Amino acid sequence: MKAKGIFVGLSTIDIIYTVAEHPAPNKKIAAESQQIIVGGPATNAAITFAFLGGRTTLVAPVGRHSLANVVREECSHSGIELIDLAPDSQDPPPMSSVWVDSEGQRSVISANAAGRIIPAAVADHERLAGASILMVDGHAMQACKTWAEAARSAGTLVVLDGGSWKPGTDAMLRNVDVAICSADFLPPGCATEDEVIDCLLASGVHSIAITHGASPIRFVSDSGSGFIDVPRVECVDTTGAGDIFHGAFCFHRANGCTVQDALQRAAIVASESCRYRGTRQWMQEHSEASSIPPD
Repeated sequence: MKAKGIFVGLSTIDIIYTVAEHPAPNKKIAAESQQIIVGGPATNAAITFAFLGGRTTLVAPVGRHSLANVVREECSHSGIELIDLAPDSQDPPPMSSVWVDSEGQRSVISANAAGRIIPAAVADHERLAGASILMVDGHAMQACKTWAEAARSAGTLVVLDGGSWKPGTDAMLRNVDVAICSADFLPPGCATEDEVIDCLLASGVHSIAITHGASPIRFVSDSGSGFIDVPRVECVDTTGAGDIFHGAFCFHRANGCTVQDALQRAAIVASESCRYRGTRQWMQEHSEASSIPPD
């Protein structure tokens, strides 16, 4: 039976522009290309999990705005079950504007979930039954905390995508087993990576990974600690690479890999995605997940 993963958090509409260079202040430039793609940390991770072969549920505020249909169609196309946290909302989904230059480096402007009114979420215990893993991204924080607590009670592994520290993260950490954080994730009072790791361990997190883009991933787990090299590729676009990394980690961890092995496999998938434009072209080029090159 396929591993089942649940992803709770943000869904956005991403408009990705390819540019020769980032525009200077008060300048207008023409994009070389554009893509309109569904994004957001939880959503990109869910789509990656589904592409690799997992049964996938996305829990995110989507609503009834006409643009929300883009999110629904993407979920349907990817075989993802959608649980809408704001089914009656008339607000448009959060929009992200992404610029990617000739070196594959990106700049992002996003509204995220700021300002959206999201009704109080209740975890669906029936859908949690049989789930191998649940990932939260900290957006729609009340929903993330509620689902993480329910997952912990059900014995489901809980993973945090720690892109940045958000209000309420401290309470959510009590039900997190694995935290995969960017170098920008700094709990209050923490100034160094060692302090971040100590803070997470003190909160009850069992396994921690800190990513540094193309540089090695630092990890600490019950079975050991160290660094994992990130495969070198000719980088075209880094957009969504972190989200893809989290989705791939969840897939491999849910299928029985150790934390270290799952991190290594996820690094391969995320690096491969950087060889292509946007967050979906790598999937089109690798129509079968097994075609992704091994380490």
